[in-house]
Amino acid sequence: MGSLATSLALGLRQLADSTVLRILLKSLGVTIIVFLIVATGGWFALDWLLAWGGLEDSLFTGAGAVRGAVSALLAVVGLWLTWRIVAMAVIQFYADEVVQAVEARHYPQQAELARDLPFAEQMRNALSASGRALLANLVALPLALILLFTGIGTFALFLLVNAVLLGRELQDMVWLRHCHSAGDCAPVSRAQRFLLGGVIAAMLAVPFANFLAPVLGAASATHLVHRNSRNRSNP
Repeated sequence: MGSLATSLALGLRQLADSTVLRILLKSLGVTIIVFLIVATGGWFALDWLLAWGGLEDSLFTGAGAVRGAVSALLAVVGLWLTWRIVAMAVIQFYADEVVQAVEARHYPQQAELARDLPFAEQMRNALSASGRALLANLVALPLALILLFTGIGTFALFLLVNAVLLGRELQDMVWLRHCHSAGDCAPVSRAQRFLLGGVIAAMLAVPFANFLAPVLGAASATHLVHRNSRNRSNP
């Protein structure tokens, strides 16, 4: 897996590139805005559901404060689980810019042959990826709750699920510029895809590192795809 390690190192170095840094700051700003909107909406929705379920202010003294605290706790847990979905949905809209910046600097020949993805296709890809991620995490949620008592089981389950999802998303961000149907034609093995997705999924669960993870993933995936493609052409 030396190619993957090298690609991650190159992707990390790419974050110092002025073009990629601008994209990082822009995507980070949008992610935080979306995250705050989702957080606020989630809190109000949970507060309303608890009140509708019977935990009204008139139930007992301090019921409103209890409801607010429970809503806040549930919102924080929910947002921790959905941060990856929000962050990756946002970077989907900027992925093309990240890939273009990496290709222009390191793989100019491939950059000339790449196709520009129409906005409608980028929107469709972002919504599809977000929908798959949301569905997969919701399916995994019941088992994750059962595994809470293990201490690490819940984290390991979500890491596994999101490693699979992220690896495919990151590969497709790059390869769809060069192939209309990403799928099996991409020069990335399942193991590499899974490990790349695992590294980025783990970073998304770590404070501060989670801000860098989406852009690092897109840059590293670009290096991985093109380095593998070059190695395949020159065995």
